[in-house]
Amino acid sequence: MKKWQCLVCNYVHEGDEPPEKCPVCGADKSKFVEIKNDDVSQEKTDHADRPDFQPESGSSLYGTIVRQMMKHHAHPVSVHVPNGVIPVSVLFVFLAAIFNITGLSQAAFYNLIVVLISMPLVIFSGYVEWKNKYGGHLTQNFIIKITCGIVVTLCAFILIIWHAANPEVLTSSKWPFLFINLIMLGAAGAAGFIGGKLVFKD
Repeated sequence: MKKWQCLVCNYVHEGDEPPEKCPVCGADKSKFVEIKNDDVSQEKTDHADRPDFQPESGSSLYGTIVRQMMKHHAHPVSVHVPNGVIPVSVLFVFLAAIFNITGLSQAAFYNLIVVLISMPLVIFSGYVEWKNKYGGHLTQNFIIKITCGIVVTLCAFILIIWHAANPEVLTSSKWPFLFINLIMLGAAGAAGFIGGKLVFKD
């Protein structure tokens, strides 16, 4: 049985032909190469540790930042903040809407501020990892992941401004407000799901 390796994410497929699309990163079959022996190359996953690693900018300071971010897994670490806080915030909003508890609505508002503050680091660290670990390949799954990050940021911004302008939003505009919360939660979940596939190659 032949083995084929995705040049973008290192997923290994067994079969006579490579898959039409990588189930991990979404790259098409042209990004697969046949593995001629049992040694699966780790060349693309170890960029930050290679002596010939070149950051995308000529700036030595930027290069140091990129190297450290890659070495210490800045994106998987930073993304845990919004992915952990968003479900709690949405839960608080729905409980506030159901039981008319103003304190929970206020707590959700503060949680969303934490999410919005964390998103620039999440997006930047994601960009660094995408460019330097995955070669900047704009495959289907990376397009989805990037879009989800933008959607989460925009939803959090809209919800914060809306709640700040109208603290009684759950009374006056409950259903649109809850709907945007669900969009934000769904986008965070989708990005997390794709990120998990990239990490665990499942």
